[in-house]
Amino acid sequence: MPEPTDPRPTTVVFDLGNVLVGWDPSGPLSDRMTRDQWNDFAAEAGFPELNALADSGVPITEIVARAAGSDPRHGEIVELYYDRFPRSLTGPIDGMAEVVDDLRDSGIRLLGLSNWSSETFHHAPQVAPAIGELEDVVVSGREGLTKPDPQIFELLRRRFDLDPARTVFVDDLQKNVDAAERLGYIGLLFTDATQLRNDLGSLGLLTGPANVDG
Repeated sequence: MPEPTDPRPTTVVFDLGNVLVGWDPSGPLSDRMTRDQWNDFAAEAGFPELNALADSGVPITEIVARAAGSDPRHGEIVELYYDRFPRSLTGPIDGMAEVVDDLRDSGIRLLGLSNWSSETFHHAPQVAPAIGELEDVVVSGREGLTKPDPQIFELLRRRFDLDPARTVFVDDLQKNVDAAERLGYIGLLFTDATQLRNDLGSLGLLTGPANVDG
């Protein structure tokens, strides 16, 4: 009888926002609005829906125009949000650079899959250099597809010749984890680096101590 193959995952795919890099949409307007005022604006202007359109590849100029179409003030605020977009990125998520380093050092293939506008994505690796350690990132705004659409997971599989049964997908939103699992990926819901390290350990990855060498 042939020896069974190693059943451990070979690849880890990371979501980026609030997994590798912090994102707080109130940040760009924090000198003009309190967080509560931002939340009220976001609800009134439909900011989550506008942001989702940007993630799907709609140009930012069109996003601003749509916001202004309902209220000129909305357009001004949304335009300022994108002009100041780097202020929405709060820095690397604690402990995640070490997770990426340890996975890479153990020979695990590392990829990204993120809902992100193609026009603002370049800021992400500047703020969280661990993103630049990934082999590649599928960015929704470049593809015209967003999570949890099954098509973007299928694109990921084809582009990188992945075996979903041996590919871990890490995301902070349950709906995206669920979508990945329905397609045969190993889904992990992200809460923090410690929990992720424990979850990866249960899969036979990162069984040693954290890398503390920088």
